[in-house]
Amino acid sequence: MLQKSVDWFVSVLGLQGRLAESVNFFIYDTIKILLLLYILIAVIGFLRTFLSRKKLKQILLKSKYTSGNLGAALFGAITPFCSCSSIPIFLGFIEAGIPLGISFSFLITSPLVNEYLVILMLGFFGWKITILYVIFGILVGYLGGIILGKLGYEHLLEKKMINTKEPVIKYDAKKRIKFGIDEANSIFKKIWLWVIAGVGVGALIHNFVPEVFIQSVVGKAGLLAVPLAVILGVPLYANCAAIVPVAVVLFEKGVPLGTALAFMMATAALSLPEAIMLRSAMKLKLIAIFFGTVTISIIIIGYLFNLV
Repeated sequence: MLQKSVDWFVSVLGLQGRLAESVNFFIYDTIKILLLLYILIAVIGFLRTFLSRKKLKQILLKSKYTSGNLGAALFGAITPFCSCSSIPIFLGFIEAGIPLGISFSFLITSPLVNEYLVILMLGFFGWKITILYVIFGILVGYLGGIILGKLGYEHLLEKKMINTKEPVIKYDAKKRIKFGIDEANSIFKKIWLWVIAGVGVGALIHNFVPEVFIQSVVGKAGLLAVPLAVILGVPLYANCAAIVPVAVVLFEKGVPLGTALAFMMATAALSLPEAIMLRSAMKLKLIAIFFGTVTISIIIIGYLFNLV
């Protein structure tokens, strides 16, 4: 129904050729993604009112070490945050006495896997690739947290930590619904421009960038295409809402799936602003180790996806 309406609207505009295809792509995907994003974020926000940070701490600390990492990674997967937005909760975990490795499992997974990224990937890549991505994203947080925790770098944390207290709120059904809607409104305001920008870039690449050009660039990189994509993605800072549409179009133009996803994951999980914020909580050495561990993990996942 939506596709037919968009087709009719584009025909009314009198557009033809590649321009018509780009406009059609842009309008259809923008409406579809924004609508799904808002609904799902509101639902996840409602569900998250049943689990406070205090309860989460109790669950993680009572778990066995690796089970705590898995719990933190799963919690990260349901939080709708980018890399920088996850840091206050990460610092709160450290202050609450949650082990460093478990806290890192949350920090790694949170920007890699979240509800709006999943919706974007479902719309663009389909459910099989999306499920694999979610599994690998959680696995990176789980294993990365275990590795970083076992290295015993707690001494590299700064003594002065940011205080991130969670307000005590007693929820009834009405407040839970309101929280979900408020969270959807808040996050929607932050990312809707990113969605439009990302879909816009994707529409342009989709219909105006020759496949031969994309394939030739990737072809020259050869086996180094995945690490090159990660290295290029790490310095950038962009919302997944903007990166996913670009990644899918690059994939459609001949870029291997793992290479496109590696670029997207590096951009989402690691950024210069994130490193600057983390400096308030840890030494530069620990930041470098954290970035290095996640970078290597993403490169490995990129190669694995290229084998799919």
